[in-house]
Amino acid sequence: MKKRNAVSLSGLALAASAACAPTVVHAQSSVTLYGILDAGITYVNNAGGAHQYKFDDGVSYGNRIGFKGVEDLGGGWQAVFVLESGFHLSNGQLGFGGAEFGRQAYVGLKNNWGTFSFGNQLDMTSEFVYLYNISSWASGYAIHQGDFDRMNGDRLPNSVKFVSNDFSGFKFGGMYSFGNTAGDFHQKSAWSVGAYYEHSTFNIGAAYTQLNNPFGIYAFDPYAMIGTRTFLGQPTVSVNPATGAVTDLYSSSSFPVDKQGAFAIGAAYTMGNLMVSGDFTYTTIKGFGQTSHMQVYEAGASYNFTPALVLYGGYQHTRFEGNHWNQGSLGLHYLLSKRTDVYISGDYLRASDGVNAVIGYSFTPSTSNTQSDVRIGMKHSF
Repeated sequence: MKKRNAVSLSGLALAASAACAPTVVHAQSSVTLYGILDAGITYVNNAGGAHQYKFDDGVSYGNRIGFKGVEDLGGGWQAVFVLESGFHLSNGQLGFGGAEFGRQAYVGLKNNWGTFSFGNQLDMTSEFVYLYNISSWASGYAIHQGDFDRMNGDRLPNSVKFVSNDFSGFKFGGMYSFGNTAGDFHQKSAWSVGAYYEHSTFNIGAAYTQLNNPFGIYAFDPYAMIGTRTFLGQPTVSVNPATGAVTDLYSSSSFPVDKQGAFAIGAAYTMGNLMVSGDFTYTTIKGFGQTSHMQVYEAGASYNFTPALVLYGGYQHTRFEGNHWNQGSLGLHYLLSKRTDVYISGDYLRASDGVNAVIGYSFTPSTSNTQSDVRIGMKHSF
């Protein structure tokens, strides 16, 4: 959870690191161990036609343990690295397909201009705009529909990345992800650019990320992600005419998409104990000779009743292929200490008729066009 009212990238970095004292390797090098643990109980009113109570973890804050290192090379240069693992508290298993350091893994060089790094790294939408999505602070389930706009804090593998230092509140960056496909430099590749500016209690960020043949980076399952029965003009489910039972055609294989490009912009302003924010994303998806566009409009706010008690709320409206989604989210967080907080959050989603509502592609799609959830949880950082 952010410890300040204004949305701030520097504040997010501090909260995410929550670092204990570094272990000194030698006089000019250090390695820091850090992590976040999040767990709770979630109720869903309609998951495939039934109520569901579930233990769920890594929702409001992704569970992680990481190592961050720096070596002073002299002359204003440093060698840096991050190895960060995501995992499930429910059973101890690794997330991200079992990758040992699936959240982040990179090595690079840093100087007075910025950091140049190589590895599996957060894209520029994550660096500069993600924080304006209410899923990062109100309810972890308040992800934009399908995360097609990559506002959930996403990564690009095989990437080369540069992020500048802060110059009077301004930062910028860019990266390229290699597809590593023999004979086709373009296939499965991606690139991302972005910038951020902060002055006093106002800040704004923008980014564009493009994935070529994105199913090579992550799997598309349209029905599970947004609950629609067609996608780019293709059926996503089969329906038993006798029983009405729905079968997801892409539950075990990825829907083939040729290109995915997402523009995102967001801003926030703080007035005393009140912070207000907004963001807009425009995503283009191409495949099967079709082109579709998703627009997401979102507004959010937080209010500090006391330094320890914070209320968060937000609303998002989404349009895609003639359908629309409206979702409201609330979260109440209480800090037991600087590192530990408990919270309760909830979401309500209403989609167009004919769409099976699914909140944050986190649950089985509803059998109707509405779905809601309530969650009680806690987070500890170290």
